[in-house]
Amino acid sequence: MTTAKRDTYTPETLLSVAVQVFNERGYDGTSMEHLSRAAGISKSSIYHHVSGKEELLRRAVSRALDQLFGILDEEPARVGRAVQRLEHVVRRMVEVLIADLPYVTLLLRVRGNTDTERWALERRRDFDHRVAELLKAAAADGDVRGDVEMRLATRLVFGMINSIVEWYRPDGRGMGEREVSEAVAHLVFSGLRAQH
Repeated sequence: MTTAKRDTYTPETLLSVAVQVFNERGYDGTSMEHLSRAAGISKSSIYHHVSGKEELLRRAVSRALDQLFGILDEEPARVGRAVQRLEHVVRRMVEVLIADLPYVTLLLRVRGNTDTERWALERRRDFDHRVAELLKAAAADGDVRGDVEMRLATRLVFGMINSIVEWYRPDGRGMGEREVSEAVAHLVFSGLRAQH
């Protein structure tokens, strides 16, 4: 792990380092000492900017959640047939996941052991519910196959997207966010779209 230099330390670099450490050690396995060493600053310097590691966690998962909820506010997610809106949301979820990979990875790993984790899980459930509602609307419009149980379809779609955090590594040689987004959308919608 690279450590930030004291003279380049900012709250944003601290957050970035914290997310990296949380993802490597787990939130519960990370102490303020771990964060201090990784950031290359004293614990008192960290406390000057945040109240503790839970505040860092809240900032990190808020960033991921704000990006995900922002997708639902985009015009293509609000206007048009439900299946088209759903396809836009699926593509954008993949793009956001890849663009903010460490933050979304952390969000997907919270377990509900602290107030912040419980808050994040509740917001995630709200987001998932809103995407599931789009899938139900697409089914009601007849644009999604009727022989696929919607709860199962929803879980499979989220499972496919969320699994990206386990294998995707932005190394510059592999697929970029657009290629992964296209592949996921193709697989999801070639399987889900009703044949008219």
